[in-house]
Amino acid sequence: MAKSGKIFVGIGGWTFEPWRGVFYPEGLTHKKELEYAATKLTSIEINGTYYSSFKPASWAKWREETPEGFVFSMKASRFCTNRRQLADAAESIQRFVNQGLVELKGRAGPINWQLAATKKFDAEDIGNFFKLLPKEVGGLRLRHALEVRNETFKDKTFYDLARKHNVAIIFADDDTFPEIDEPTADFTYARLMRSEETVKSGYKPADLDKWAKRVKAWAKRGDVFVYFISGAKVRNPAAAQALIERVG
Repeated sequence: MAKSGKIFVGIGGWTFEPWRGVFYPEGLTHKKELEYAATKLTSIEINGTYYSSFKPASWAKWREETPEGFVFSMKASRFCTNRRQLADAAESIQRFVNQGLVELKGRAGPINWQLAATKKFDAEDIGNFFKLLPKEVGGLRLRHALEVRNETFKDKTFYDLARKHNVAIIFADDDTFPEIDEPTADFTYARLMRSEETVKSGYKPADLDKWAKRVKAWAKRGDVFVYFISGAKVRNPAAAQALIERVG
């Protein structure tokens, strides 16, 4: 495992109307939102890639609008993961990784392969799926994280498979998803989903202090990617900024 990793903190996407006037300054044009967000955050999880594919020019544009050191994670297409047999996803996986990810260059972070809540752990299927995940595309190293949403994945066999293939198991802070904190890869990926609209910083200061301590501990085993997702979405940028302050 890698040591003393970098910490990246952000939100899901950058286009959300209620952020205008709350996170984004009044009068900021929509075209400038990503550029602005990248000055306040250190990472963004691209959610639109779950629903649609994008041309290489779009990926290059996202890179150009963000500073060096900023990193994007991206959700894999639902066509790769919303299927009965994940092992049958080879064509969809190749289509996803070859759409233009390489244009992110140094801005490329992990890919989030998100499973449906109905998908139960099947060791053979998961093992075969992991074998399909490419280690690179066009010379760009790819890092993979799996988001599971079914309690059957709380299984040592699953952890061992993920470790064998250097796939991070996404840590989900949510009432309905399994909470798994296992060091299976050379990086950690977390999605925090409990922001509160009545709290200006999304999370109470004491809770942010606890998360900062945990994130720093994760960083001892490699890079860390933390995203404030769902919950009171309007407060997620504030929560991300507050955590960035705490982790330095």
